Amino acid sequence: MKALTNINARSIADAVAAASAAAARGQAFAFSGGGTDLLQQIKDGTNQADVLINLRTVREARTVAVSPTETLIGGLLTLSELASHTALSGPGWAVLREAAASAGTPQIRNLATLAGNVTQRPWCWYYRSGFPCFKAGGSECFSVNGEHQQHAIFGGGPSYSVHPSDLAPALVALDATFEVTGPGGTRRIAAGEFFVLPSQNPARENVLAATELLSGVRIPTPAAGVVSTYLKITDREAWTHAEVSVAAVLSMEGAHIRTASLVLGGVAPIPWRLTDVAQLLCGRALSAAVAAEAGTMAIAQAQPLPKNGHKVPMTSAAVERTLLRLAPSA
Repeated sequence: MKALTNINARSIADAVAAASAAAARGQAFAFSGGGTDLLQQIKDGTNQADVLINLRTVREARTVAVSPTETLIGGLLTLSELASHTALSGPGWAVLREAAASAGTPQIRNLATLAGNVTQRPWCWYYRSGFPCFKAGGSECFSVNGEHQQHAIFGGGPSYSVHPSDLAPALVALDATFEVTGPGGTRRIAAGEFFVLPSQNPARENVLAATELLSGVRIPTPAAGVVSTYLKITDREAWTHAEVSVAAVLSMEGAHIRTASLVLGGVAPIPWRLTDVAQLLCGRALSAAVAAEAGTMAIAQAQPLPKNGHKVPMTSAAVERTLLRLAPSA
């Protein structure tokens, strides 16, 4: 592995300034929060960084601040901290806690950060193995005519890799707003607008500029009556990404659903919001029949590739099972 220059940032602003200075010198750089994915990328050659900007020395962006209307979560909070934080203990926060607890292994969760999990690069084996695909700056998606069993059934084309984050579907379901810090200061982006389909830009997964980083998220504090959960289906028990995941947030009035937000992971290049399913659920009593109807509707627009058709019934069943978890009698 090549020699790297390490810079210990003192603050988010200091990290951004270091990135801008490296770019001005013509050096490739990378921000390193937990570094769990970055180190692997450097080893396998998918990241050509000359300069690592270490964020572990930054003390800010590591807290949770809750108000009656809004909760601010720092982007450098680890997944373990998210999964067990006392301020995030209510049923409305379950989706975020469960998503954080489902990622990787305990060792990874102790290091990996919220920002790193949300902005990690795809784990498609062609990209990770050095193929000149869209994600590596090339002009082809090798999975289309190759091995695509774990690739997208929604929103694919011209690239079919899926977004690997567990936190991203949960944050979109919670209607989070992302705080992004760059040389021009901090800007706010709705979580649902942060991620980019390959039809918009096949080389990128989000709207971050090169010298920007995700410094925090703002989430409407769940009100009384809000329940949530995160369901993840994998091909093995640990250290893997979702074949299908479902993040669900429901505002309940007794057995009836006032509002609903459902977002899929593992099946699309971005967190995939089920807008039609959410509309179907509003005003309905949450029952087994309604959950089954929602599961059927969830896959109406699925377009599987020849080798990943198993994800279609899996997605339907996952949506149904997720809703049943939140039924009042569950």
